[in-house]
Amino acid sequence: MNKKKIAIIGGGNMGEALARGILQTKWATPDRMMIAEPLKERVDKLKGIAHGIKSSHSNVDAAGWADVILLSIKPQIIAHVLDEIKPVMKDSKMVVSVVAGVTTAYMEKRLGGKVPVIRAMPNIAAVVREAATAICPGKYANEEHMSVARHIFESVGMVVDVTEEPLMDSVTGLSGTGPMYVFQILEGLSDAGVKVGLSRDMANALAVQTLIGSSKLIKETKEHPAKLKDLVTSPGGTAISALHSLEKNGLKALLIDAVEVASKRSSELGSKKE
Repeated sequence: MNKKKIAIIGGGNMGEALARGILQTKWATPDRMMIAEPLKERVDKLKGIAHGIKSSHSNVDAAGWADVILLSIKPQIIAHVLDEIKPVMKDSKMVVSVVAGVTTAYMEKRLGGKVPVIRAMPNIAAVVREAATAICPGKYANEEHMSVARHIFESVGMVVDVTEEPLMDSVTGLSGTGPMYVFQILEGLSDAGVKVGLSRDMANALAVQTLIGSSKLIKETKEHPAKLKDLVTSPGGTAISALHSLEKNGLKALLIDAVEVASKRSSELGSKKE
């Protein structure tokens, strides 16, 4: 059981998902967690997560109270929030940020001192505790700090360590933005099912389960997707005909371009903060 006090600054979807995950895995008790959120209706909802959980409209109060400050806010307000909490920060505290594109060096400079900072990039699947998250240490973060971050994000999915921080932009482009690609693909498959005569409900159900089953097959067999693709593309069959259409229209190239563009945008967000 964790003994540290955790403050989540930002009570949106990600902040709420992380709070729920931490509590469901019993890594922290409600009395050791506070969520800072400016909107009253969100605060009222967040109070219902668990009996005893603390809430506040003040980022300063939350940061001053906590040992671990988890920033779940928009990149546009990161400078304001860091400046706001700087007076109550000590080197004995640590900051974990899920703010897209913002580097550990920027946060360290803004906070002053030698506050340990860890940058993380989860995705929205944290809401159902199936997120893919990468974490990267800043200059003053050690293995103990990384262990704390792993526990936080393992409460909502799987975690990988990244040692070269520029690769966090690549993670943002791939898995951070990744659910959007999947939603687009699923919407397309569902529309296709309707076009060939299925009801919307049936098309949705079949498309979703097909994605779940295919992903699980790759995960459990650990086979390369290309090898599994070959298993279902029999000579002259439906799969090879469909594959020809996908290749002709450049599906893989479109996905590669999308990840590249999203990664570049993440880097641009960070460069604006330097």
